[in-house]
Amino acid sequence: MNSNSSSSHPSINIKRRHFLSTLGAAAVATSLAPNSLLAMTSIAKSRIPLGLDAHSIRGMRWKAPKILQFAIDHKMDGVLFNNLSYFESLDDKYLKTLRKTADDHAVQIYMGAGGICANGARFKKTYGDAEDLVKLGIKVATTLGSPIVNVKIGNIKDRFLPGGIQPRAKEAIRVLKACSKQAQDAGIKFGFENHAADLRSEELLPIIKEVGTDVCGAMIDPGNALWAMEDPMVHVKALAPYVVANSVRDYTVWPSEDGAQFQWMAVGEGMMDVKTYIQALHQSNPKMPIFVESISNAVRPLPFLTEAHWEGYPDLAAKDITDFLKLLRKGRQPKIDKPKPGEDKKKFDQQHQVNEFRKSVEYLRKNCDAGLKLK
Repeated sequence: MNSNSSSSHPSINIKRRHFLSTLGAAAVATSLAPNSLLAMTSIAKSRIPLGLDAHSIRGMRWKAPKILQFAIDHKMDGVLFNNLSYFESLDDKYLKTLRKTADDHAVQIYMGAGGICANGARFKKTYGDAEDLVKLGIKVATTLGSPIVNVKIGNIKDRFLPGGIQPRAKEAIRVLKACSKQAQDAGIKFGFENHAADLRSEELLPIIKEVGTDVCGAMIDPGNALWAMEDPMVHVKALAPYVVANSVRDYTVWPSEDGAQFQWMAVGEGMMDVKTYIQALHQSNPKMPIFVESISNAVRPLPFLTEAHWEGYPDLAAKDITDFLKLLRKGRQPKIDKPKPGEDKKKFDQQHQVNEFRKSVEYLRKNCDAGLKLK
């Protein structure tokens, strides 16, 4: 996939014939310019910013500059780099160059720092301890012009560590409180993500409130909500008032012998009430882009009929998954796309990821008034 591939540029057709038949060229120049500007402003106000989550094209193994160019080529309004590994360097020159390119093409950069719990299953000390990581994230976000720094605990494995998820939640609160003043001074908010079934909405919301809603909000992911046995539509209703960032994809879920299986899908191809979901996010945070994180073509287990699975959810009552169970009864298993015999698996996966992203973007543009840069 060439990073410079693109669709046609957006344009706004302005009919001039009537003006030219009645006015001189000078009058046309005077009257048309402000009218054109007002029309463009009106269109922008009526539409929702649209962005690329860099994980959508993970198979490319690109770093930030190529990912940004891909976003530019696809007329995105934003791009999300959800961990620091996307950046080849963290020095100011590199980051300022990246920001200038983004600014020149009206692309808003959002970024994340990753897992911030030293007592988590997968915490890495690549950038020092957890506080060092968050403070570095704030510095990078400031240079890039990102309004947020996304953070998380980790993944579902954290639920099965000694003590369950709560010791990780307490550690995350401690770290963010220790870094809150630096974030506030920089005018940046933390976006706390529900990642890979580590947190349900009723577990994430107390973290946000304890850290302080003036400095911490929700980074919402519907696919990960489903993984934690939540109906994503219930999840977004609970967290939308606090949303500062998002990664959106569709989903489906269906019964299996030990509970359920699920699959993430291109937006518009699954069970999500997409219009309602997108509007919930947009009404709460109108300037925030809807970031497409397309992950699909893989079945994942959700063995909630096994005792082992509930060891990770000791305080969860049966009534708390009622909406999930109702959703489960409606879903069906989709087909898996596979490479043709002899086709290169890596290239197939790369192109499949790009195609899923483009399908999602096209659906959001056509059905949800998403994208400020019209074709």
